[in-house]
Amino acid sequence: MNRIFRHPDRSIAAKLMIAIGLLMIIVSFIFWYTTLQKQKNDLMTIAVKYGNSFIDFTRQSTHYSMLKFQREDTQKALENLSTPAGVQNVNIYDHSGKIFFSSDESKMGQSVNTSTLACMSCHKDPETSSELATEQHKWAVYESAEGRSIMKIIGIIPNSRDCYTAACHVHKEEQKILGFIEADLSLGLIDEALLKQRLALTAYVIVFVLFVSLFVGIIIYKIISKPVQQLVDEMEKVAGGDLDHPVPITSKDEMGMLARAFNSMIKDLRQARDQREKWTQQLEEEVQKKTAEIERTHANLIQTEKLASLGRMAAGVAHEINNPLTGVVTFSHLLKKHFEPGSEADKDLNVIIEQSERCSKIINNLLTFARATPSEKGQVNLNDVLSQTIFMIKNQAKFHHIKFDINLEDRQFIITGDTSQFQQIFLNMFINAADAMSGRGTITASTRSVKEENRDFVEIEFTDEGCGIKEKDMSKLFEPFYTTKPVGKGTGLGLSVSHGIVKHLGGHIKVKSTVGKGTSFFVRLPLADRDS
Repeated sequence: MNRIFRHPDRSIAAKLMIAIGLLMIIVSFIFWYTTLQKQKNDLMTIAVKYGNSFIDFTRQSTHYSMLKFQREDTQKALENLSTPAGVQNVNIYDHSGKIFFSSDESKMGQSVNTSTLACMSCHKDPETSSELATEQHKWAVYESAEGRSIMKIIGIIPNSRDCYTAACHVHKEEQKILGFIEADLSLGLIDEALLKQRLALTAYVIVFVLFVSLFVGIIIYKIISKPVQQLVDEMEKVAGGDLDHPVPITSKDEMGMLARAFNSMIKDLRQARDQREKWTQQLEEEVQKKTAEIERTHANLIQTEKLASLGRMAAGVAHEINNPLTGVVTFSHLLKKHFEPGSEADKDLNVIIEQSERCSKIINNLLTFARATPSEKGQVNLNDVLSQTIFMIKNQAKFHHIKFDINLEDRQFIITGDTSQFQQIFLNMFINAADAMSGRGTITASTRSVKEENRDFVEIEFTDEGCGIKEKDMSKLFEPFYTTKPVGKGTGLGLSVSHGIVKHLGGHIKVKSTVGKGTSFFVRLPLADRDS
C-alpha cells in the first residue's frame, strides 16, 4: 500500500482512488447542499402555513370587536395575540399604510414605509403608482438585531357582508379590502432545527465519504493494485531468466485473463528455451549428417563426371566406327558391279550394305544425342521425337529382350522446345523402365491429348512391368543424386534432370506405382498455340 501513495503519478490504483475520492466529495457536497435546501424549503413551507393560520386566527379574533367598532377590545386582542413565544409583533393598517392597531402601542398612528413588504407585496411601485403586481409575495424573512430569523407575513381583511350591512356604514360594499394584518413571527425554532440537521447531515456525509473511500481503496488494492504488482514481480523474474514461476492469479475477470495470457507466454518461452537446448544438442548430429550428405554428393559428382567422360569417349569411338562402316558400304557398292544382279553374291552384298547403313544410322543417332550443342527452341512434333528415340534404343543390348507397345494418338503434337531435351527425357524414362524390369518385359509408351485448366496438353505415358517403387521413396524420386538402383547402376540424376526440363517448359510429371507390378510415369507438356 505504501508503494501506491509514495509515487501516485506512477500508480493506476492511486489515480483511481484520488479520482473516485474527488468524485465522491463533489457528489456528497451536492447531496448535502440540496438536502439542506430541501429541508429549509420544507420547513419554510410549514412556517408559512402556520403563519397564514396565525393571520386567519388574528382576523377571526378581531372580527367582532372591529365590527362593533370597539377599538379597545381590538387593541386588547392584538396584545393578547403577541404574548405567546415566537410572536414578535402584530399590526393592522389600512390601504394608506396607517397603523390603526398594533401589539406595540408606540406604533399606533404611524405609517409603514412604502419600500417594505407591506406595500411591495401587492404593488409594483408603491411610491409612484397604485398598479398591483402580477405575482404577490406576502411573506419574507429577515434577520433581527439578535441574529435570529424573523418571518414577516401579511394577510388581508376582506369587506364581508357583515361589515357593509352594519349600522355604522363605515365601508361601502364596493370596497373589497378593508385593511391588512401584518405579523412578525420568530423562526428561532426553525433555525435551531436547521442547525442541528446541518451538523448531523455534515457528520453523516463525512462518515459516509470516509467509509466508502476506505472500502473503495481496499477493493482497488485487492482487485487492481495487488494483481498488477504480482504481474510486475513475475515479469521481473522472467526478465531475469526465471521461467518456472507462473502468476498465481485465478480470477475470471480481466486481471485473470491477463495472468493466463502471461502464464501462457511463460510456457511458450519455456518450451522455446527447451527446444533451443535440444537444437543445441542436435546441432552436432545435424552437422555430421550434412557432412555425410556432402561426401555422398561429392562421390556422385565424381561418378557423374566419370559417366560424362565415358560418354565423350563412346561418342569418339562411335565416330571412329562410323568411318570404316562408310568404307564398307562404298566398297560393297563397287563389288556389286562385278556380279550379276540377283546372284547369290549380289544378295549377300545387299545384306552387307543394308546392315552397314543400319549401323551407321544408329551411330549417327547416338552421336546426335551425345553431341553437346546449344539449346535451340523450335516447333517440335513430339510423336516424331518419341519414335526416333525408340528406334535409337531398341537395337541396343539392354533392350534386346524388351518388347515395346507403342500407342501414339494420330495427331500432330507440336511443342515449342529443343529436340535434344525431349530425347533426353524419353531416353531416361526408357532406361529406368528397362532397369526396373532387369532387361525383360514390356514397355508401353503412348501419347494422348488432355485438358488442364482450360489449356491443351499432351500426356506421354511410360509404363513398365518392373518391381515398382516403394511408398517411402516416392517423395524423393526427383531429388538430385537420389536413386534406388544398386551402386554403379545409376547416378540419381536422370529423373531430376527430366523433372527440371519438364517444369521449365510449363509441364509436370506424375508417378503411379505398385510394388511388384510396375510403374507408370505421366509426362504432361503444354502444346504450342496454334497461332504461333
